[in-house]
Amino acid sequence: MGKTELRNLGSSIIFPLGQKIENEYFRGTVWVETLVSNDSVFNCPIYNVTFEPGARNNWHKHPGGQILLVTGGRGYYQEEGRPVQIIKEGDVVKIQPDVKHWHGAAQDSWLSHIAITANPQKGEVEWMEPVSDEYYLRLKIEEEA
Repeated sequence: MGKTELRNLGSSIIFPLGQKIENEYFRGTVWVETLVSNDSVFNCPIYNVTFEPGARNNWHKHPGGQILLVTGGRGYYQEEGRPVQIIKEGDVVKIQPDVKHWHGAAQDSWLSHIAITANPQKGEVEWMEPVSDEYYLRLKIEEEA
């Protein structure tokens, strides 16, 4: 996301953008800011995650589940074996423990969400294969149909 696009987000991003993620678990540009660290007092890590248009994460599972609070933009959420869902500002996505899923921005929109790791004592996220470009690019066509 360029400086102009970031400026256009303006007050839409209500939490700090955070650090750009550079690893094999994300496609495109994604930023993460830790809002609440995992500790023995709160036991509930919370992150602000912002995806540039077209950015997404790999398929993955959370042993204790996850909750997404969409704070801006538009994107996709999908569980394995189920149709993709369009998510937008104000949506709440409750992901059951050990459900294989992915989420990210639509091709023509940025997406920002709060990611809450539920029951972190049950273990770390298990990262899997990427969502292929071929599959992802078909979503726009299906969305328009």
